[in-house]
This record gives sequence, structure tokens and C-alpha cells, in this order.
Amino acid sequence: MSYDAVVIGSGPNGLAAAITLARAGARVLVVEAKATPGGGMRTQEITLPGFRHDICAAIHPLGLASPFFRNLSLAGYGLEWILPPVSLAHPLDDGRAVAVTRGLDETAAGLGRDAAMWRRLFGPLTDHWQAAIDDLLAPFHIPRHPLLFGAYALPLAAPAALLAQTLFREDRARAVFAGMAGHSILPLEASPTAAVGLLLTMLAQSVGWPVAKGGSQAIADALVRYLQGLGGDVVCGWEVADLAELPRARAYLFDTAPKGLLQIAGDRLPAGYRRQLARFRYNPGVFKVDWALDGPIPWTAEACHHSATVHIGGTLQEIAAAERAVWRGEHAARPFVLLAQQSLFDATRAPAGKQTAWAYCHVPNGSTVDMTDAIERQVERFAPGFRVRILARSTRHAAAMEAYNPNYVGGDINGGVQDLLQHFTRPSLSLTPYRTPAKGIYICSSSTPPGGGVHGMCGYYAAQVVLREWEK
Repeated sequence: MSYDAVVIGSGPNGLAAAITLARAGARVLVVEAKATPGGGMRTQEITLPGFRHDICAAIHPLGLASPFFRNLSLAGYGLEWILPPVSLAHPLDDGRAVAVTRGLDETAAGLGRDAAMWRRLFGPLTDHWQAAIDDLLAPFHIPRHPLLFGAYALPLAAPAALLAQTLFREDRARAVFAGMAGHSILPLEASPTAAVGLLLTMLAQSVGWPVAKGGSQAIADALVRYLQGLGGDVVCGWEVADLAELPRARAYLFDTAPKGLLQIAGDRLPAGYRRQLARFRYNPGVFKVDWALDGPIPWTAEACHHSATVHIGGTLQEIAAAERAVWRGEHAARPFVLLAQQSLFDATRAPAGKQTAWAYCHVPNGSTVDMTDAIERQVERFAPGFRVRILARSTRHAAAMEAYNPNYVGGDINGGVQDLLQHFTRPSLSLTPYRTPAKGIYICSSSTPPGGGVHGMCGYYAAQVVLREWEK
């Protein structure tokens, strides 16, 4: 059977590309190597029976906010979002935690002398979050909202550490902003880490940081049902080794890292483009641990009991030091830990009276070092007695993350370095980064703009390029 388009990979961007093409009337096939679709949106029992863990992505502000998801009605396809009362909690050693909520004034009230500056910095972004997200989640372009974008041009381009130290006077505001910017997987002294901090904080105070009821797999399942309702086909358990084995199509879209594109279709690509893909820079990896727990994590700070997301790393200085160490090829003794406790708000994740938790820290790319003890010591630091509640755990080092999903090259879950040099040159220097020089071959993964996250915009924009070229 022939198709208009074949998509290789069923992550959020692959499914977004397929849906965008199918909505335009194209006949689409999605091919997935694993037994279930989803890419970074999978949920499995990996510790004990009845304990359901998100394998990669767990918290989804971009799933609510991105233009692609906003234009889909997935509730009718089984997706239900759960919004905890606190979007993000950041505990400190004095026993308190900064609580970022869907109320700018409520968040600012917990920031002492920095309250006024916090309102000044985030007020316009929070008030106009849809306009901001439309510009931030887009490839290189003339801003659609120039006044808003122009007002934030310098902060967006700044290093997070510099911005926090310049604007804020107390550890609380500096620390929580550092944790937000830590999602960039870059040293906090690098640009544009402040942009990540601004984006995520804006979303925490506008749409919130939700979890998907039943697990992140529910997002993938809803997208697949939506695609099938448009007549699209999804085939799992098919690991593509060569482009020649796929059905005939007018377009092939790769929801893969550049490494995967080279492996599958390298013989179709010009030598110069292959060299660009081979030089593509990947981030440090992650070490991930999932826990089955006998009860809730015993946090000292009350705010941590009301959020599905907890950033563990202490002060700005500590977080910055941990992230710098990783880029030097070292494993931080006190890593910055990103922790999710979805079962506090979603009873489908664990048996009655039990809980799950999910956490990772950054490590050098390809690392095989076991960071379990370092992560658990950091959690215990802010939740004494945590380890007593562990019934079972499952861990994956960075190399194992790539073995699980080849798109996570060396354990990089963000699709490649996103500093100023590579932000708009993902995966190559081109005004149309989704199109390869080979006719009919495209890349739509998080290795293209706007980068990592469950937002679908890489796939959406790649599909738009395909549709425009079909019209020619």
C-alpha cells in the first residue's frame, strides 16, 4: 500500500506531524519500533504490580499551552488533565519551600523583598501567555507580537544566573528561577537559559503544570485515536533499518534524532548535509529513578505536599555548580534533582494507600554511573525518612536511556544542545530546518525548532512545510 506520508517514530512530534497532514486530507502511516506508541509519553509498571510509572515525560505544561494541543479537543479521546494546586515547589534548607501557583500575586507573596520585582518581571508574560508561547514555540521568524517580545529581548537572551542575581535580592526567588532554568540542561551561566526559566515560570503561573490521568501514555493514546479517526494508520513493533523497507510515499518524516536519520536514510543524503548531522551536539544525559512507596514522601515543607513537581537543589549557587560539573564531565555529589509525585493527585498510579515517585538528575552524556544514592540523599535532605518508605525502585543510567529509546542519544532527553549557537540551527544551518536536501525526506523531531518538550510543535511545523511543498 502506498501513502502520501510515512512518519518514522510515534513521539509527540511524530504524531503531531501525522495529525496535521491527515487533517489536510493526506493518507498517513506512522511506524513505531516499540510495542506501544508514544516515544517519551509511555507509562509502565516497572517496579511492582499496580505501580504505574512515566518512563520519560511526566509533567506537561506545554501539553496544555502549545498552539498544536490548544487546537485539538482530546478530552473526547480519553485524555484528562489533572492540575495540582501548586504548580511547582522548591524546598530550601530553612524548612520552607517556594510555591509557584497559578496566581502571580500568590506566588510573589512568598518571595519577601523580591515580590515586587517578581510581579514586574512575570506580570506581562502571565497576562499574555498565549501570545508569548506562540512566539517562543516557533522557528526563526519575525515576532508576531513585537511589543511583548521586544520588551523581553534582553532577558530572553540572558544567562539565568546573571538575570537572577541582577534582579533578585533573596535566595528564594533566585533559587526557584534557577530550578526552572535547570530544565535547559545547560550551565546556568550560558545563554539563553533565562528564556527557559521565563517560559516555564510563565506557564506555572498561567496554565499550571498538569499531569495526565492514568499516565503520560494517555496523551499518546488520545493522539493515536484522534489520528485513526482521521483515517491514519499506526503500526508498532516495526524497527526501521532502511528507508527502502517502507511503503511508497510522497514524504517521509523522521521523528528521530539526527543520528537516527543518518542510520536509516544516510545513503539518500548529500555528503555535506551528512557532515552537519554528524556534528550535531547533544546534551548531557540523565540518570532516572522510579520508586514504589509505602506512603507519601515526608516533606518538611508544606508546599511540597501540594505539588506534583518538586525541584531539589537548594540555592542558585548549588544548582549552578551541579550543572557546571556535568558539563565538565563530572557527576555532581549534590545533583539538581527534578522530582514528580503524580500519584498524590492521580489515584490510578498506585494501589490504595501507596504512592509512586519519579526523579532524574543530569549526568555526562553516555554515563553508566549509578546516581541512586546521590539522588536519594538529596530527597532525604528535604524529606527526612524518605528512604524508609521505599518498597522498590527501578533505575536507568544515561546509556540505558539511549538503549530504551535511540532518540535519547547518550541519555539526552531534549533532542540536542539548545544554546544560542544551536537554537535555530537544529539540526542544520537552514531557513527551513525541517526539510533535508533529499527530495521527500524531512525531520520533525525535537532536534528541530522549537526543541524538546511534549508540545508537538516540531511535528506541526514540519508538516506545514510538507503541505506547502505539495502545493507547488
